Amino acid sequence: MTDRFLYEPDVLERLLIPETDLERDLVALPAFRHGLCWGEPRFGHPEGKVALHVREVLENIATIPNLSPSDRSRLRLIALAHDTFKYAESRSRPRDWTKHHGMLSRRFMEAYTSDAVILDVIETHDDAYYKWLSQRRRPSPHRQLDSLLSRVGHCIQLYYLFFKCDTQTGDKVQAPLRWFEQVAEGIEVVTIKPFWPWERL
Repeated sequence: MTDRFLYEPDVLERLLIPETDLERDLVALPAFRHGLCWGEPRFGHPEGKVALHVREVLENIATIPNLSPSDRSRLRLIALAHDTFKYAESRSRPRDWTKHHGMLSRRFMEAYTSDAVILDVIETHDDAYYKWLSQRRRPSPHRQLDSLLSRVGHCIQLYYLFFKCDTQTGDKVQAPLRWFEQVAEGIEVVTIKPFWPWERL
């Protein structure tokens, strides 16, 4: 895709196919559209634009077996918002976590939903990956998960489903997902893609 994202008014609508009034309203917002149009090809995201990644996540959500309509709606909203404010996050060192794109997306979405499940998963959607990185340095898988579970334990299955849909995209390393499936208690492991080519350790 080229920068026609920026010039064709309905390209995002045709790509993401909003299903509800809220989805349509979000995709129409200038700040949201700007974030969806941001991005260049990079490791993990060879597709470049955030909207192309979101489309792939939405396709994964559509394949989850036995998903309730309410959870499907939640996951779609999370998918639309989770990376949309990457362009605005702080890249300072040391990192300012209050300006991580997950937190920025949560704050934005607080004006459109009060659903704590949606907001908490948006805010913490990258945390399982960070916990995996941390445990590689200092192996202690359950301790690494404690702080994350304190945030998303109330919706751990939905958190896992989104993490899987988000991770099985682009050319992302799959080791964090396999680790999470092994150590996160209380989740029901599901198959979204029966074959996944990017089985990197």
